[in-house]
Amino acid sequence: MTLKKLDFIAIIISIAVLFLVVLMRYVKIDNQFDLSYLPPFHAILNTITSFLLIFAFIKIKSKNVNAHRKAIYGAIVCSVIFLLSYVVYHFLTPATKFGGEGFIKVIYLFLLITHIILAAVSFPLILFTFNRAYLNEFEKHRKFAKFVFPIWLYVALTGPICYLMLKPYY
Repeated sequence: MTLKKLDFIAIIISIAVLFLVVLMRYVKIDNQFDLSYLPPFHAILNTITSFLLIFAFIKIKSKNVNAHRKAIYGAIVCSVIFLLSYVVYHFLTPATKFGGEGFIKVIYLFLLITHIILAAVSFPLILFTFNRAYLNEFEKHRKFAKFVFPIWLYVALTGPICYLMLKPYY
């Protein structure tokens, strides 16, 4: 498969995910199940992703490509499981509102807004970066990764922080 085809697939997947994330804000499906275990599960997945990304970074700096690759695959698997679970959860449950006031609310909203925007931006970029490594275009992969890694790490770290800030209001 060519890079052009893989990037086209990445764009289609990114558009579909963006559509689902927007749709989940407006469509709620009647639910009889207790899904209260999912927000902490999501935070755990994001935390694991953060550790895997840091591990992958350390491993590639020490030229251990195999360990780097495995850590990135693990981070991608955690992120995919998170994304699928997150979308299902938000289709089935009402949104939880942050109840804090004052400066803490400003901090929460800043983290949440930057998390959401950067998650949307990083998703296709993560796929593009992966595609270049998958096709052994390592110089292009490195150029993408230098830009994408800090964004992905920020998103993975701010997800659990937002969860912990929101936890008292679930």
